[in-house]
Amino acid sequence: MTPEQLRAFCLDFNDATEEFPFNPETSVFKVAGKMFALSALDAEPLSVNLKCDPDDAVRLREEHPAILPGWHMNKRHWNTVRVGELPDRMVRELVEDSYDLVVAGLPRAVRLRLDRP
Repeated sequence: MTPEQLRAFCLDFNDATEEFPFNPETSVFKVAGKMFALSALDAEPLSVNLKCDPDDAVRLREEHPAILPGWHMNKRHWNTVRVGELPDRMVRELVEDSYDLVVAGLPRAVRLRLDRP
């Protein structure tokens, strides 16, 4: 997955936006103002921080050397995923899981607006 493909995939979700609150190099992808992905898209190797269920986070780290505790994030809820070391399908699933976790924490009215009850 290329940086352009990762950006496009993150922005394809309902109400997803890209912001640069930390610096011009770090893309922060949000839904309804809440972050679900963070990546320096120009970095080598390409990686992305994604929200994850705490139990799944530990299991994924144990099973995949390319999945690490979230860099500069709450290690219990965030993983850093080295994109090029995992199949594209798995990366897409992890991004979608992160988006869904964030949406699940939003108020019901917002979830309904996003078509994600």
